[in-house]
Amino acid sequence: MQVDSPEHIRNLAVAGHSDTGKTTLVSSLIYAGRVVNRLNKVEDGNTFTDFDPQEIARGISIGLAPCFVPWKGHKINLIDTPGYSIFFTETRAGIRAADAVILCVNAVSGIEVSTEKVWEYAEEIGMPVLFHLTKMDRERADLGHILKDLKERFHRNVVPVQLPMGREEDFSGIVDLVTKKALEFTPDAGGRGHEVKIPDSLVDYVKPFRKELIEAVAESDDKLLEKFFEEDGLSAEDLNDGLRRAVRHREVFPLSMSSGLHGIGPGALLDSIVECMPNPLERRTFPAFNVGNEEVEVETTADGPPAALVFKTLSDPFSGKQTLFRVVRGTVKSDTPLWNTQKETDERLGHLLSMQGKNGEAVPHLVTGDIGGVAKLKHTASGDTLCDKSQPIKLAWINIREPAIAYAIEPKSKGDEEKIGEALHRLMEEDLTLHAERDAETGEYLLSGTGQLHIEIAVAKLKERFKVEVVLHPPKVPYRETIRKTADGHGRHKKQSGGRGQFADCRIIMEPMERGGDFEFLDEIFGGSIPQTYRPAVEKGIQEARKKGFLAGYPVVDFRVRLKDGQYHDVDSSEMAFKIAGSLAFKDAMAAGAPVMLEPIMQVEITTSDEFTGDIMSDLAQRRGRPQGMETKNGSQIVNAMVPMAEMLNYDPALTAMTQGRSRFHMEFSHYEEVPRNVQEKLVAEAQKAKEEG
Repeated sequence: MQVDSPEHIRNLAVAGHSDTGKTTLVSSLIYAGRVVNRLNKVEDGNTFTDFDPQEIARGISIGLAPCFVPWKGHKINLIDTPGYSIFFTETRAGIRAADAVILCVNAVSGIEVSTEKVWEYAEEIGMPVLFHLTKMDRERADLGHILKDLKERFHRNVVPVQLPMGREEDFSGIVDLVTKKALEFTPDAGGRGHEVKIPDSLVDYVKPFRKELIEAVAESDDKLLEKFFEEDGLSAEDLNDGLRRAVRHREVFPLSMSSGLHGIGPGALLDSIVECMPNPLERRTFPAFNVGNEEVEVETTADGPPAALVFKTLSDPFSGKQTLFRVVRGTVKSDTPLWNTQKETDERLGHLLSMQGKNGEAVPHLVTGDIGGVAKLKHTASGDTLCDKSQPIKLAWINIREPAIAYAIEPKSKGDEEKIGEALHRLMEEDLTLHAERDAETGEYLLSGTGQLHIEIAVAKLKERFKVEVVLHPPKVPYRETIRKTADGHGRHKKQSGGRGQFADCRIIMEPMERGGDFEFLDEIFGGSIPQTYRPAVEKGIQEARKKGFLAGYPVVDFRVRLKDGQYHDVDSSEMAFKIAGSLAFKDAMAAGAPVMLEPIMQVEITTSDEFTGDIMSDLAQRRGRPQGMETKNGSQIVNAMVPMAEMLNYDPALTAMTQGRSRFHMEFSHYEEVPRNVQEKLVAEAQKAKEEG
């Protein structure tokens, strides 16, 4: 679909907790827009935005996927995002590329974990939010209860712009509070309603909600508030303009509703998107960095030099790589070169596509704010900026979530050893949180991800796409090592065996840093005790030594090294000699620095019922868990705890057995902290034994 005016574009990320019906909602919107002639369903495996074989097989969204809906002269770009917390990086990438969020909330179960995570991220980057209640036709769907929770948890100005006609299985239509019109929908008939008179039984029910909406809009602007009191209300034009401005500035958060599966409400939601949600130019600016890495704001103008943010890469062994991007400024045209600021290289764009999931519709150009794709870019990856070379910028991207779990993998067949590296590289192109690297000591491939399910899906993709079958070994916990006190270190390397010898001497001070500080090297030598050309070799030796660890072979982190003094020889000194001396000084300082091991601690949230909380709390205590509190949410008990990752590797089957499959949990990395001494002694002993046997 070709659009030449940014004013006629809307970009929304569809986000929320798992099982809120996001993909079904997107499919119903596509159906209402007459892109297809029947509703594509998750259970049929034919939706536009869940196209990966693993998504189809598991019935869940794994990665983000864009699509568009033509509606009343507008192009509505939708980015369907995953609801599972382990795939939340994909969700954040989708939100970053959009101008607003449709935050889906199950009308039965209400606010859940990912509801809050999406809200927090949208708040962090100042993104407008439209709440949308899904599954309004289900038993126990309750607008009043959910609305009360939304106001209490998020913002008092979460205000309905729609009200339901009928409850639960009798849900049949929408009352639009902005236009004062009612739309009735025929179930399973395309999602476009027909206008009817507001039922007499709802007239009095509607009045206070509309009054609340008008007051919320009026309070968001001094001029509107003055009009509100002078004219005892707002005109239709003032209400429309005021609502749009208030939504854009996050002063009002509209609430809409539907049953996507039966096509009740999609047309009304599309109307609300066009009328209430901002177009790309109304966003005004997009955060970015200049070539000096200073924060700047890029104006989202239609006539500026082109700039686009790459937010997703799709990789296929047959069709190759497809790059998805959002135009932030100017117009991007087919068959034109753009500059990749991160890679510092030119990329020539071929045919541009307007995306429907993984498929594209060819377009000659994409204007400011539009979302599209292009095939076979050589160097560009997710998070990169494509722009005019004469005005290079780096558009703001997301922080990539650290892997939480790692497995050692090996191919089942020796013939696949060469293929596995390339296959993993292709998977990592499209999955930002999947890491694969060869361990320098063991030579094994380590596959890291955000959870066990994430790793299982990656392994399944290796088999499906690249015909590579692998064996998983027990997950390795990414322990770290550090020091607890400042210590001196002396490294002296001297070797003479005829001819030119080897000599290097260095003295360092090693001191602890705060958690997350990683490593810092400071050259504090005054004079020429070590020539300038050899000092980087000292750092290199320390860097290599710290990766091999000191206590049990795990990387050493959170320390600073100050290079203070040393000696050299005019003939026998070399970079290699000082590299060895640096590693010796590191080991000397580690021995004196009260070394300790660190373990990753996970923030764990368990959703269960009263009858299982006792067993769960007891089990967490055995896992060295520290409860952080418990709360009741929608009739369920939410248990929060900090638990070492090493104790959570088998938690999924354990929780299922403990609660007969009636509980669920999610966890994410929180921080590193010291390993208890008895655990550390065991880990060190195991490492020593493995070293002796190896």
